[in-house]
Amino acid sequence: MAIEVRPASVFEDVRALVGPKSPGANVCWCLSHRIPSKLNNELRGPARGEYVAGLCRADPPPGVIAYDSDEPVGWAAVAPRSATSFARNRKIPHVDDLPVWSLWCIRVRPGHRKQGITHALIAGAVEFARESGAPVIEAYPLDNGDARVDQTMAYAGLRKNFERAGFVHAADTTSVLAGHPRILMRLDLR
Repeated sequence: MAIEVRPASVFEDVRALVGPKSPGANVCWCLSHRIPSKLNNELRGPARGEYVAGLCRADPPPGVIAYDSDEPVGWAAVAPRSATSFARNRKIPHVDDLPVWSLWCIRVRPGHRKQGITHALIAGAVEFARESGAPVIEAYPLDNGDARVDQTMAYAGLRKNFERAGFVHAADTTSVLAGHPRILMRLDLR
C-alpha cells in the first residue's frame, strides 16, 4: 500500500471522508472549528456540503487527503489559525504572535485504520503548511497516555502520534475532550 497525501481540492473525496451518508444530515463536515459558531449553527443539511465545496475550490483548500491508489482513505484539517475558531478560543492559548497554522482534525476511514495513514496525514499536513508559507504548525491532541480513546473523539489526534512526527509540547490548555486533557504541540517549519 502506497499512501499519497494531496491537498483537499476534490469535493467528492472530502465528502466521502467527512460528509454524511444522508445529504440532509447536519453532521460536522469538519466545520466546527473552521467557521464562527453562529454560521456553523445556521448552515443546515445540504448547505453544509455546499459551503465545504466552496472551501475545496479556494486557495488554500481546507486540508489534505490521504489516498490509497485513487481511493480517499484519510482526512486532515489544516489551515491558518487566524482562519479558525482557535484564533479566539480561550481554552487553547496563543504561544506567540507568529502566523501559525492549526492541524485539528484527523480522520481515517474504517477498514483502513492501523496502517500508518494517521502518520502520513500528519506528515502531509506539515508539508502542506510548509509549502503554504507557515512558519509553525500547531496541533491540539489528546494527552491520553496509554488510555483508550473512543474513535469518534480521537479526531483531535493523540500526543504520541504528534511526538513521532517531531512536534513538541508547547503549552497546556484548559480544553478537555472525551475525558482527556488536550495539549498544544508545535513544529517549527522555519
